[in-house]
Amino acid sequence: MPGQLNAPRIVAGVSQVEVIETHMSWVFLAGDQVLKLKKPVRYPFLDFSTLAAREANCREEVRLNQRLAPGVYRGLMVLEERNGHRVLREEGETAAGRTVDWLVWMKRLPSEQMLDRRLALGRVEPAELDALVAVLGAFYREALRIPPDPAAYRARFEREHAVDRELLLRPQFQVPGAAPALDRFEHALAQGHHLLQARAEQGRIVDGHGDLRPEHVCLLAPPVVIDCLEFNAALRQVDPFDELAFLSLECEMAGAAWIGPRLVAGCADALDDEPPAALLHLYTAARALLRARLAIAHLLDPRPRTPERWPPQAQRYVTRALRALDAFERGEAFNATTPRGCP
Repeated sequence: MPGQLNAPRIVAGVSQVEVIETHMSWVFLAGDQVLKLKKPVRYPFLDFSTLAAREANCREEVRLNQRLAPGVYRGLMVLEERNGHRVLREEGETAAGRTVDWLVWMKRLPSEQMLDRRLALGRVEPAELDALVAVLGAFYREALRIPPDPAAYRARFEREHAVDRELLLRPQFQVPGAAPALDRFEHALAQGHHLLQARAEQGRIVDGHGDLRPEHVCLLAPPVVIDCLEFNAALRQVDPFDELAFLSLECEMAGAAWIGPRLVAGCADALDDEPPAALLHLYTAARALLRARLAIAHLLDPRPRTPERWPPQAQRYVTRALRALDAFERGEAFNATTPRGCP
């Protein structure tokens, strides 16, 4: 499919298009624009197998991402077949052929301003993080509230833990520390179930971003956050501080442990909320085990790319989960020590 697109038609005057393939999409980078074409795939958590489903998902992606990335998502393009050729047109233009597929149309963000790139260079400034806190705080204040269901909220963590355990303990993977980490998390989940239930009872669960990682944050003025998890509404129903713990974890793994406490404290002020430190440690452990599972799951592919990368990455996350569980069990504050790397 990617080779059948008319690259010069994407952006006038652009002869080279960079193509990035993911599990679910092909992403085309052309000049100052980006196009995303969904693959016709079906997984337990999504279904892109029909043209109608892909169109609906493209529309939902554009709609939801306007919340944290206003102006970045320009709309949809249509891939048409005309006289044996496949060409692109903007959705508003008159149709001149048979619709083959739909694409999300975006502005291209400056790669040097993406948070993951800035973390790699060690060039994130406190003022930039404070600007991100302001954006996220406003987003979570206005986000759709999910009706309280404490039992369902706790059950979600139990289901994810069962999947973590099944995959991370497969004999062929041999992830060091996985078994004790999983056992200790199960115990912590039992001990901390009242913390999860309280968040749901208080109406703290919202329709959030769903995948708040550094590679989705662009430090413009103001910052924008792209690639909301649009294909499964249930996976976006989160406690804001679960998402914030996730972003904090990823920044720490990239060498910027100072970001987490500042991010959480700033959003706590913005939301007039005081999540217990034990809850934040529990969220961090859950996210670290999830990331370990997703890393090792790459080896389930028949021909995984860079297979040597995933076992060490899984082990790093398991080690981080164990540290979070230590903090949970000891009753430590979320920012008990001054993190290294704080500017």
